[in-house]
Amino acid sequence: MNDTAAIDFDHLNGWIGRTETVADIVTPGLVDRFRATFGKRLYGDPQSVPLGLHWCLAPPAVPLEEIGPDGHPARGGFLPPVPLENRMWAGGAVSFHAPLQIGDEVTRASRIAAITPKNGRSGPLVFVTVEHELHVGNRRVIEERQDIVYRPARSVEAAQPEAVHDIPEDAFVGDPVTLFRYSAMTFNGHRIHYDYPYVTQQEGYSGLVVHGPIQATLLMNAAAAAAQQDAIRIEYRGLSPLIAGQPVSIKRDDKHVWLEKPDATATFDARYSLL
Repeated sequence: MNDTAAIDFDHLNGWIGRTETVADIVTPGLVDRFRATFGKRLYGDPQSVPLGLHWCLAPPAVPLEEIGPDGHPARGGFLPPVPLENRMWAGGAVSFHAPLQIGDEVTRASRIAAITPKNGRSGPLVFVTVEHELHVGNRRVIEERQDIVYRPARSVEAAQPEAVHDIPEDAFVGDPVTLFRYSAMTFNGHRIHYDYPYVTQQEGYSGLVVHGPIQATLLMNAAAAAAQQDAIRIEYRGLSPLIAGQPVSIKRDDKHVWLEKPDATATFDARYSLL
């Protein structure tokens, strides 16, 4: 497929306005596992619920027979059946109005807000915008927008691992164990994060891909640490893939934070404001 003209948007637009409501509880065990995964990079005292943990709540529990070839849930449920092979988080925005606490029962109401076609340099792109509101009782705690991008399959060539430079002392390195832990906490079956033959031979990356939400979690906690408060709004976007084993350092400039590899390539970028 070379452009978006061949996509039936009249059909896809039927998903706009579709809603879903799920609930989960913030358990001590989940907080412990999240903290064990991110360690000292989280903002707040050890008894608090860290920013970014909400992405581990109420993940889709899809039966195995309803999983697509990439490990994601098969298309056409809550998310529209966009006929492009690859999908990833492109970016989004999160407003943290009030902190979560251990024991909270959190309800997440989600809505498909927009489906937007674009023709990129590599071919057609379709962006699906999902809006979420998270409540504890009648109290709104988090408001969020997620931008999901669908794109054609990448051309597969012999994957060449990138050279790893000297690792800076403060760098984050997404090793396979960290990626496995995060996939387990979020019940994320996307094979690019754990299946090396698949990600290199089918999707054309040079190695396992570090989750976008892992990178966004690092940035939102860095922003909260810089602001010395967790009531923030952060808008983030993915710029280039981060492969397991590649170090990135957190860079800051006023209310701008980003992840940067030793060769100065930025992989994730975010700007924040105080609430």
